[in-house]
Amino acid sequence: MKSSPKRKYENFSEHQGKEADKYSLDSQDTASLHSTEEARRDVSAGAGDMWISAVESSILSWEEVAERLQVDVRRGLTWRDANDRMNFVGPNEFQVKEQEPLWRKYIEQFQNPLILLLLAIIYQVNYIFNQVAERLQVDVRRGLTWRDANDRMNFVGPNEFQVKEQEPLWRKYIEQFQNPLILLLLGSAVVSVCMRQFDDALSITIAIIIVVTVAFVQEYRSEKSLEELNKLVPPSCNCLRESRVEHFLARNLVPGDIVHLNVGDRVPADLRLYDSTDLAIDESSFTGETEPAVKSVLPNKAMAGRVNKDNIAFMGTLVRCGNAKGIVVSTGERSEFGDIFRMMQAEESPKTPLQKSMDTLGTQLSMYSFGIIGLIMVAGWLQGKAIQEMFTIGVSLAVAAIPEGLPIVVTVTLALGVMRMAKRNVIVKKLPTVETLGGVNVICSDKTGTLTKNEMTVTTLSTSGGHIAEVTGAGYSSRGDIQLRAYKGRDLDVARMGVNSMLEVGILCNNAFIRDEVLYGQPTEGALLACAMKNDMRDLREQYNRLNEIPFSSETKMMVVKCAPKFGDGKLKEEVFVKGAIEKVLPLCTHYIDSAGNYSPLTKEKHGDFLKEAYNIGRMGLRIIALCRGSSLESLTYTGMCGVCDPPRESARPAVNALRSAGVHLKMLTGDAKPTALAVAQMVGLDVHHSQSLSGDQLDGMSDDELDAIIDSVTVFYRVTPKHKLAIVKSLQRLGNIVGMTGDGVNDGVALKRADIGIAMGKNGTDVCKEAADMILVDDDFATIISAIEEGKCIFYNIRNFVRFQLSTSIAALMLVALATLMGVPNPLNAMQILWINIIMDGPPAQSLGVEPVDHEVLKQKPRDTSRRIISRSLLLSVLLSAAIIIAGTLFVFNREMSDNKITPRDTTMTFTCFVLFDMFNALSCRSQTKSVFQIGLFSNRVFLIAVTLSLVGQMLVIYFPPLQKVFLTEALSGHDLIFLVCLTSSVFIVSEIKKLIERTLRRRSYGKYSTKAHDALDFV
Repeated sequence: MKSSPKRKYENFSEHQGKEADKYSLDSQDTASLHSTEEARRDVSAGAGDMWISAVESSILSWEEVAERLQVDVRRGLTWRDANDRMNFVGPNEFQVKEQEPLWRKYIEQFQNPLILLLLAIIYQVNYIFNQVAERLQVDVRRGLTWRDANDRMNFVGPNEFQVKEQEPLWRKYIEQFQNPLILLLLGSAVVSVCMRQFDDALSITIAIIIVVTVAFVQEYRSEKSLEELNKLVPPSCNCLRESRVEHFLARNLVPGDIVHLNVGDRVPADLRLYDSTDLAIDESSFTGETEPAVKSVLPNKAMAGRVNKDNIAFMGTLVRCGNAKGIVVSTGERSEFGDIFRMMQAEESPKTPLQKSMDTLGTQLSMYSFGIIGLIMVAGWLQGKAIQEMFTIGVSLAVAAIPEGLPIVVTVTLALGVMRMAKRNVIVKKLPTVETLGGVNVICSDKTGTLTKNEMTVTTLSTSGGHIAEVTGAGYSSRGDIQLRAYKGRDLDVARMGVNSMLEVGILCNNAFIRDEVLYGQPTEGALLACAMKNDMRDLREQYNRLNEIPFSSETKMMVVKCAPKFGDGKLKEEVFVKGAIEKVLPLCTHYIDSAGNYSPLTKEKHGDFLKEAYNIGRMGLRIIALCRGSSLESLTYTGMCGVCDPPRESARPAVNALRSAGVHLKMLTGDAKPTALAVAQMVGLDVHHSQSLSGDQLDGMSDDELDAIIDSVTVFYRVTPKHKLAIVKSLQRLGNIVGMTGDGVNDGVALKRADIGIAMGKNGTDVCKEAADMILVDDDFATIISAIEEGKCIFYNIRNFVRFQLSTSIAALMLVALATLMGVPNPLNAMQILWINIIMDGPPAQSLGVEPVDHEVLKQKPRDTSRRIISRSLLLSVLLSAAIIIAGTLFVFNREMSDNKITPRDTTMTFTCFVLFDMFNALSCRSQTKSVFQIGLFSNRVFLIAVTLSLVGQMLVIYFPPLQKVFLTEALSGHDLIFLVCLTSSVFIVSEIKKLIERTLRRRSYGKYSTKAHDALDFV
């Protein structure tokens, strides 16, 4: 006997239950359905032999009919026979279409083509992420076991970067001796010891120790400050291990771990997402994009050689909204983050311009020293003197010629500059860095987080009644206000009502929230909440129940919520609130609120006016968000629109203008699209109309030579990657520019390290960019760079002034001794007097030139030409002129006093005092190379005044204090003698002032006649 329909139904149910886990309807299911229908048709056909038609039965007798149907009319059928016949022929009813079982009706819903397509996608997604899970040998429902995780940790290492090991302090101290000038001084000390000139050796050694100790201490303090800045909470994560979600440090993650992401989480490693709900991740530190990236779990295909990675959550990025689960595919240096880190480590930081200048100066001084030795030896040989004697004299003079005070002045000047910068919230990691900005002529600045705050902000409101309001303040706080523009004939109270109606939509149609000025959610929604806070509006969501929500999607480009008041009196009913793109929202509106506050029908003409207003606001680089409300989606009232952007910092535009006036070119580098990049560039004051803009794709198609040829005319680079930023910096450096790079994100790290000076943001900057940078702006204020440029320029000029003073003094002292030796006359100065002059030459008066106050006018001058040496032709001319005056004046006094051809204490005292006073007046004239002392202020450098005063007091003690008279072999001078010496020695100051006046006059005439003549930055020192 054939199996009954019930039996077949049971068999089919079992079969269908087994197949349900396969997420698809295969051919076996359909075959089972067809086979069941055929069986029922076969049963009906067999039953036809038992039925007798009415015509046939009317012909037969009743006995024949009973016999035919095998029934005893007196007893009837037994229950067993009746049941068998029922099973065979079916019930006594019409064969209507059998009611389908519920399971079959449910299955038929899957026959919709769209449902079948979604099933195929789900199957493919599951298949793909199962492939990833299979490759990493992990069950996504249970996660790894602790034992597997430990084994993998031992194999691949922790999820962190292998940074350079911290050097011990003693090695850092030893590295300070690698300065070429320090090495030259060490050589001089060794020579002095060999020639038994122990006093010179001791003074040089003390100078070296002072220099390296000051430099070491200052750099150590900067490193400690940076460590304090980087003391952040170690990143942690939520990871599935052995079917339980565990919370532990991200460094313990291994490939194959299952990570759960929620709002506010920092992605701990590169994840392949397999489950997500409304996930949007802020990748601004990675890509430079302001808008969060919407993520999916669908597999991607390579198109034109590129793969869209929107199913990957990158290490170090921030979850703005939604939640997700993902499989760890890469950790540490194997992550995308790690690729940038390796690129950064591969780049070498170039020497600063000051380091190069000091190296050149050391070489020049060495050459001059050997020249002095050779000259004296040749002159002595021509006079018939012993070569060995002349060599000894020459070496002594050469050692004395080396300015051992120069490294001290340079180091102290830089250290003081670093300390001044620290007071302005700037951490300088290496001493020479602070001077580098003085020579920077190009700054490449990242946009997001550097020129802007990386915080979306509503800047413009436009109500449906035509009222315009400007919104001040940036960031997710209530700082700022809404300033309505006043129009004739318009009621400001109505305008405020219009603004309130708009912002009510912005609050209620919103899923973000702000806590302690920290945004949790989408930046655009956070901007609307912050705007409402500036309008003194509370969070109205507490007063409403949300009944329904249609979330924002890239297809609809709008968000819809339906709300009802919690505490109403029955008058307030359910209301729909909508926000989104104006081209999607406006067609749904039937009315708008006019300038009088009335509800008016939305005509085609008014529709066009609103679109035109949106276009005008969008041209300013703002993202438009339209807002409307109503009783239903079919009856919405348009309330207005707002313009949202990541606005420039308040200090950005003045800083850009100051940089331009200082001759520094600013180039903006961003990962944003071209319209946004150009709009922000225009807002910060960059000239985008007379310059070009280049994209990352265009840079990929250029050779180095092509980029070098065009880069000077480009102001904005958009859609650029870390590789592109590095290429831009290298191109500018190849053209001889001193390049500064500012940034805050991971994508800026490589360029920061390669630039001549890397400047990182300290508050919002990533650890990678702080590690790569030379200078950190603690308060993220871009305008602080201006102060750093002032410091950098003045430091170099102060060092140059000191070099001028010390060289002119040392040349004068050396020439006095050399001339006396070559001419065979007694030395006009004894050993103790020469030692005192050396103390003055390298001591307080000289050191005080390094702390000359910042001259704010120096910022207006163009960056200095770093290819020029410190000892330039103009400086050498000034040095030789001052030295010649000092030598002539001192020899004149010496010759005048030694009229009887005998050297007496008075002769040496007059000569000695004459030379010291020449030094003091020479130091006064060296405070500036172009400005008169009376222009910069005679009392502006108090340290200098104190140093000169102490030196003069010391000189008076040497002359008039009996114990010191015995040591220095001096005697008291009369008032007439001192007046005579002051009048004579002031000549070096007077001549210098006259020279400056003539040069300034000639320069003004020259610039007046040839207005296009290039200014030499060093001429303004």
